[in-house]
Amino acid sequence: MKRTMIGGQALFEGVMMKNNDQYATAIRLEDGTIDVQVRDYVALVDKLHLRKVPILRGVFIFLDSMIIGMRTLTYSIDLTEDENSDAELGNKTGKAKVKEGFAIGGTILLSLALALALFLVLPNFLANVVKRFSDSAFLFALVEGIVRLIIFFVYVWAIACMKEIKRFFQYHGAEHKTINCLEAGDELTPENVLKHSRFHKRCGTSFIVWVLIISIIFFMFIHADTKLLEILYRLVLVPVIAGVSYEFIRYAGLHDNKCVRIFSGPGFLVQRLTTREPDETMAEVAIKSVEAVMDWQAYQEAMRNGEIED
Repeated sequence: MKRTMIGGQALFEGVMMKNNDQYATAIRLEDGTIDVQVRDYVALVDKLHLRKVPILRGVFIFLDSMIIGMRTLTYSIDLTEDENSDAELGNKTGKAKVKEGFAIGGTILLSLALALALFLVLPNFLANVVKRFSDSAFLFALVEGIVRLIIFFVYVWAIACMKEIKRFFQYHGAEHKTINCLEAGDELTPENVLKHSRFHKRCGTSFIVWVLIISIIFFMFIHADTKLLEILYRLVLVPVIAGVSYEFIRYAGLHDNKCVRIFSGPGFLVQRLTTREPDETMAEVAIKSVEAVMDWQAYQEAMRNGEIED
């Protein structure tokens, strides 16, 4: 049996899990039931036959993640909104959750716009102070990269402090715990899931952290005569940096040694902010999402029998 690298994402009151050419959304409704939807999705990396092409595959896998992520997040908010709109007008809990859903969606969209300004403009502006004391392009790139990392940590911390985001991050924790439970070969029950770590080496948060770290290394060696040319070089290198970052995350997901654990540390540090401990009801939702896209019992049996191929 081919090794599966199931991945997922937290949703508003739910979890999305993707395995091969299918992804499932499991969302807890107001009445306590779980709405599960399965959809097919042929990834761009497969359409272009790039699955076995290092670096390049990471770029398109990232694009696929963005497409599915925004699609399923929007769906989860819409589903909850539609459900609550059918409730009685006096149902304040339903209205509150709709408001919370819009708050999460609006926060994420606003965050993307703010991040663009913070990560592209502010670090460069602050790093220009270095030029008053040194003409070293190497030092400038290093300071700019460190400033960008600091801004990212503060930015994530600020989001994590928002009350509306807490449950969203709890579902993020449930997603990680469920995948860790699956990969450890334990039966997928809410009780077992909660025993596992809420941190995962293949998390998108870790991917972003490594994009920032690797960009520091790449940008140290960029030398251009004009600012416009420097920006152009950097834009061209962005897909390369994303591809290299993906290769590291992919390797970390397939191996477990001291070196991998050390280099996974920065991502785990940020995941302390972007995940929260879930409860059993959230773990149940994540399990339903996994069950919709794979036969996890058969997969774990194949793992125990040594029948899994990389």
